[in-house]
Amino acid sequence: MFKFKTGLIVAAAAVGFMASGFAASAQKEVTIGAAGNTGGLAIFVAQDKGFFSKNGIDVKVEIRNTGSELSKGLRSGEFDYAPAAFTNLPVALERGFDVRGFVGYVGAAFEKTTADEVVALIASKESGINTMADLKGKKVGVTFGSTGDLWLRQAMKEAGLGTNDLERINTRPPSLVSVLDTGGVDAIVGWEPFNFRATQKVAGSKVVKRGGDLVCFCAYLHGNPDRVYGDEETTQKLVDAVSEAAAFVRNPANRDEVAEIGARFANATKEEVMAGLDFWVFDPRIGSNTAQAFRNSVNLLIEQKKMKAPYDPARYLDSKFVRSTMERHPEWFADLGKGS
Repeated sequence: MFKFKTGLIVAAAAVGFMASGFAASAQKEVTIGAAGNTGGLAIFVAQDKGFFSKNGIDVKVEIRNTGSELSKGLRSGEFDYAPAAFTNLPVALERGFDVRGFVGYVGAAFEKTTADEVVALIASKESGINTMADLKGKKVGVTFGSTGDLWLRQAMKEAGLGTNDLERINTRPPSLVSVLDTGGVDAIVGWEPFNFRATQKVAGSKVVKRGGDLVCFCAYLHGNPDRVYGDEETTQKLVDAVSEAAAFVRNPANRDEVAEIGARFANATKEEVMAGLDFWVFDPRIGSNTAQAFRNSVNLLIEQKKMKAPYDPARYLDSKFVRSTMERHPEWFADLGKGS
């Protein structure tokens, strides 16, 4: 089991590259924050398989449980780069959080503006919940401010439920399964591996609803402008490494190895990681659909009165690095569908 919060997960050894007879030079050292779930597989694989080192950077990966912890760590200088989800990041951007997203961490936003199959509502056997409408009067465990929380609100709206029709219980992701198992809530909303873990560990629990294209579960790796543009060579190497690792994760021939790597990094079993591979999407690209997915999230946050005004995605997203990778390494993207 890896240490969370302050624990350094892995440090790749600094090595030098030899080029055209010149002396080797030390690799650039950077620290990346990653979420403690299987959504970080591209980062975990890049570290474990040596893609970071291969592309010329020495990376340390640190794990946190929530997006807010990752953003806090980036602000305080614990990390050089970290991911954040579109469903909560815009609130921080409006309040002055100055970062630029430059490569996909997880999600399918390049191909479509909504993608949320990794999110699900899991109900206990005793709850009597068989449809979303059955949530009326029930208690639901969900992480406030998360993509799961925004998804739940949209699913409630779709089912004709108002915010007062059920009680939302703020639950940290690692506690979702236990609070369902002990009867503290009637149902939970989570993502993988927590959904699969719940159905395996809580007898009689079941998936009531999964996905539905209600939101975009998408997150992008970002850093402050001084970091991203102050050393564009390092940023480009990072994008190359993440893109190569994402291609490795998507390759069906690598599922077993990817699951083993994920189990070591994400505090999950190999079986849990394997099950999640059916729902997570690892696409590094940034395009017009990505921008629209961002706008959609902003609109939902304004509707919930968490934001005051629209926020131009161009102020956050920069596709030039990943476009360079795509031009130089089309083989890493050949299996992906068309987007925009």
